[in-house]
Amino acid sequence: MSGILAKLKTTLEMIKFEHTLFALPFAFLGAVMAANGLPTWQQMLWITLAMVGARSAAMTFNRIADREIDAKNPRTANRELPSGKLSVSFAWTFLILSIALFLLASYLLNWLTFALSPIALLSVLGYSYAKRFTTLAHLMLGWALAISPTAAWIAVRGTIDSETPILLSLFVLMWTSGFDIMYACQDRDFDKRSGLYSIPARYGIARSLWMARIFHFQAFAVLLLLYLMSGLGWVALVGVGAVGALLVYQHTLVKPNDLSKMNAAFFTTNAFVSVILFAAFGTATFLQNQQ
Repeated sequence: MSGILAKLKTTLEMIKFEHTLFALPFAFLGAVMAANGLPTWQQMLWITLAMVGARSAAMTFNRIADREIDAKNPRTANRELPSGKLSVSFAWTFLILSIALFLLASYLLNWLTFALSPIALLSVLGYSYAKRFTTLAHLMLGWALAISPTAAWIAVRGTIDSETPILLSLFVLMWTSGFDIMYACQDRDFDKRSGLYSIPARYGIARSLWMARIFHFQAFAVLLLLYLMSGLGWVALVGVGAVGALLVYQHTLVKPNDLSKMNAAFFTTNAFVSVILFAAFGTATFLQNQQ
């Protein structure tokens, strides 16, 4: 038993389980805005488990698919699979269980959520191979994360009957694509040598950082449009301003000739973005519903 628990702990470290914080608040926000308040506890439970299952499956499959590439890259050679800390067979078992959890949770939400679950699953798993074929891999990752707020909306309402979840998903798409381009700058030389496709490998670091800025400007514009169309009050506007400030701050940390603060820009700042939006727009939704 202790051996299995140790492997499970290593697996959670491998998939960066704590970074579920990036996407989970967006799913919660989609659910809260769909319900105009609190969804039922059953809906929140199954949405949470669906998100955990989907992200765990996506990250595990990514590590399995990339294990040989990771072994050649000095930045990733010490990851759990290439270093031998975890066996590939155990990773496959964890992947299958994660997929099963996702499908079960989708089934227990409503028929449309379950019907669309294969599309979501193919999206989050398919990203792992995108870098081998196209520089649009960053957008494919954005799409994989962007599914969550609209999926949560469908989980609560059983339909898409508003532009709100679409705009929220579009924000996540632009925001994720931007920060993934930034993060890929660290592997620019390795990707180029290995024949992998990424925007930094094709256009260089300086141009890539400008592209990331453009994506984040578009994300902020979509967020502002979401605020205006939702008619939420000043609390949501504070959230919009805070996210805008964080996006600007993120780009002051990373420079073409100095990527040393990439982890601060990527992990810390991005976690705050999702939490701030959930807190601001979620609170504003509750306040609006009480008027």
